[in-house]
Amino acid sequence: MQNQESNQEQAQVQTPDQIENQKLITENPDIQIVDLDEPIKIGNTEFTQIEVRKPSVPALRKIRISEILNGDVNSICTILPLCTTPTLSQGLLNSGAVEPADIVQLGAAVIYFLQPKSVRAELSLQQ
Repeated sequence: MQNQESNQEQAQVQTPDQIENQKLITENPDIQIVDLDEPIKIGNTEFTQIEVRKPSVPALRKIRISEILNGDVNSICTILPLCTTPTLSQGLLNSGAVEPADIVQLGAAVIYFLQPKSVRAELSLQQ
């Protein structure tokens, strides 16, 4: 009986590769969580992470995709209010409350979603 229990325990233990694969399967592929270098205060709440969603076509109509892919800060700041939770408003982005390094990280998350699925899958495996 004891041998059966130890076999069941061993079956439940996952290898690091299995854990990583499970995370990739269960995570929402249309959302990236960005850990900020510097917290952002919105209202009375301080945020250390921002959720970036895959931008919709209507959101992308306001800008040129090539400008986002080239890392144009104005274009990135135009799209971020349309695809972040909590919402990063234009006023917040223009006030300098968000660190430049964090703008780059958030922009990289948007750029990630503009890549073909095959490229995104490869990038996810590299992380």
